[in-house]
Parts: sequence; structure tokens; C-alpha cells
Amino acid sequence: MKIAVVGCGALGSYYGARLCRAGHEVHFLLRSDYDVVRQKGVTVRSAGGDFHVQPICARDPQEIGPAELVLIALKTTANFALPRLLPPLTGPETAVLTLQNGLGNEEAIASLVGVEKTLGGLCFVCLNRLAPGEILHVAHGAIVMGEYGRPSQPRTKLIAGAIAASGVPCTVTENLAAAHWEKLVWNIAFNGLGVAGAAGFEAVQRGRIDPGQSLGSCLTTDLLLDNARWEKLVRELMMETIHAAQALGLAVSDSAADRQIARTRDMGAYKASTLIDFERGQELELESLFLEPLRQARQAGVECPRLAALCDVLKEISIKK
Repeated sequence: MKIAVVGCGALGSYYGARLCRAGHEVHFLLRSDYDVVRQKGVTVRSAGGDFHVQPICARDPQEIGPAELVLIALKTTANFALPRLLPPLTGPETAVLTLQNGLGNEEAIASLVGVEKTLGGLCFVCLNRLAPGEILHVAHGAIVMGEYGRPSQPRTKLIAGAIAASGVPCTVTENLAAAHWEKLVWNIAFNGLGVAGAAGFEAVQRGRIDPGQSLGSCLTTDLLLDNARWEKLVRELMMETIHAAQALGLAVSDSAADRQIARTRDMGAYKASTLIDFERGQELELESLFLEPLRQARQAGVECPRLAALCDVLKEISIKK
């Protein structure tokens, strides 16, 4: 399969490298990492076994041309670039699979390439980019994927099978919206509180930062779960997210909170992606991960006071940075 990877940070590089190792023709669309990856390839360091691959590197989508599968792993803050990046990569038979966080990404892609070409995927994985072309795989890795706005097609299972054959557990869902909200149960709590924790527990509770207050360090997953007050807040945010999903008519179980917390304890001192963005001074994915879920919750009649306070603090932190 000819595969184009758009967004070659930790996520895109890891899954692209897995597919490359499995024998697919994988093209990485790169910017700042182009020279290093073209010369040295991609090395994945993983408890499951280190490996190295040499993907085909390009600076411009025109160099790649139409692919059979386009993997979108950009930060959602870079979605403004999709109208320029996607058209050269798509042909009549192309499938575009977004692995991005949060809500609204499939809609943006479908508006450019059509619903019939658009799929969404949720990644349950712990990754960090150590350096250009160097990826640390900490734990997990499974993908849940599905068609946007329609039932699975024959190609859905073919793509999932190709991903699974590369060593990545991959399943197909018939309800992509419910899968998105189940992933938000983790993302809102750990990405959100991990960054907002830099303002302190009281600030997150009241939904504002005191004037002149300086920010401390972000909180890794172990710090959030080892402190009784933070763990209680994690659970409250998770339950608000679950109840919002249920109000939207989605089958997300109350037990999702316990499952997500149990899985997270295995990660140790893991930095969620939003923490890394914050520490690097990059724009936070506020819209897709926090603000749009809050809007949809309220439209469904669920107020989510913990999420609302978290959003207010994250917006203040974003301005401060």
C-alpha cells in the first residue's frame, strides 16, 4: 500500500514506522526534521523491541502524489494547512484517516475530500519524540477506527487489517462518535489537569488564576493519581465527560473511568501530549480537546462545571504562555 503520513511527530512517526517496517511504501511529509530523517531514518525505542526504518521523505505533498492511504497526525492547531496539504495526496480511491485528538477533525477533512474518503481513528498509546527521527514508545498502542458518518466499508477492514499486521492492535468501530468521547474521558482529565496543574489545585477548582500568579510545573499522570485531591478531580472530570456523552445518546459506560485510570497507572510518570506542547511554548489544542466538548455537553443539557472551570484556567494559561 502507498501511504502518506502528514504530521511526523511522535504519533505519525511511530505508526508510519510500523507500517514501513511491515513492507508498505510509506512517505513522510516533513518540515524541520526532513534532513535528519532522510539521512538517518526513524528509530523507535520500545519495550516491545527497538527497530529502525527508512521511510521515503518529502518536503512537499506534490512530491508524494496520490496515496492509497493518508494518515493525518498533525496537531489540530495546524489544521489550517490541510487545504494545501491534502489535495495533492488524494485520488479517486484514497482513504484519509485522521488520528488527531478531540472533536471536529473528520468534519474538517470531509469538507475537503468528501465523506466517502474520510475515516477517524483513536490512538491509545504513550509516545514521546526524543529528537528528530527518534521515538520513545512507552506503552500501549491500540487504534480504534471507523468511517465518518457511515457504517464500515470493505476498505475499512482492509486498512485495519494492514495496521494490525504491522504489530499495532487495530479494531473497527461502527460508532466513531462514541469512540471519540471515550477517548476524551482520558484526554480531558489527564491532558487538561496536567497543564492546568501548573496553576495549582485551588485555581483549577475556582476556574481562574490570581492576578500576577506565576505558574509552577505541569503534572505527570503519576502525580495526578498519587494525590487524593487531584485523583478525585480526575474522576469528577471523567464522569462529567461520560455523562455528556450519554446525554448525546452515545454508549459510553460509567465504568470507562475506572478502566482509564487503571490503564494510566501502568504508564508511570507519563507526560501527556498537551504538557509537552505547553513546555515547548507551542499552541495548545484547546478547541478540539476542551472547548468543543464543553459546547456539545451544554447543548445536550449537561453543564459540566468542572470542565468549564478547567477550560477557563487553560485559556488563561494559554494567554500567559
